[in-house]
Amino acid sequence: MLEINDKDFYELKNRSQVTLVDFWAPWCGPCRMVSPVLEELSSELTNINFVKLNIDEYQEAAGEHGIMSIPTLLVVKEGQVLEQITGFRPKGDLKNLLEKYN
Repeated sequence: MLEINDKDFYELKNRSQVTLVDFWAPWCGPCRMVSPVLEELSSELTNINFVKLNIDEYQEAAGEHGIMSIPTLLVVKEGQVLEQITGFRPKGDLKNLLEKYN
């Protein structure tokens, strides 16, 4: 999964392709649990762009979207947040939520 910064986030969120942004931090246990799940899903759901943004290094995008807990996943397309998922979810749950965008 590609790691992005705040500037990249603003460029990505205006694309027509659906993008899942994983807001995470290295010290976050649930973030480390969801990361391999997202890696697997990124190879299965190929029409969705998967990226991650480290909130310890880049706080602007997280602050703008009111992200107070991590991991938080935002599904965005053309500047619109289509879905916000907070906390760890099993692969099956995430896949079911995301398949409608694939």
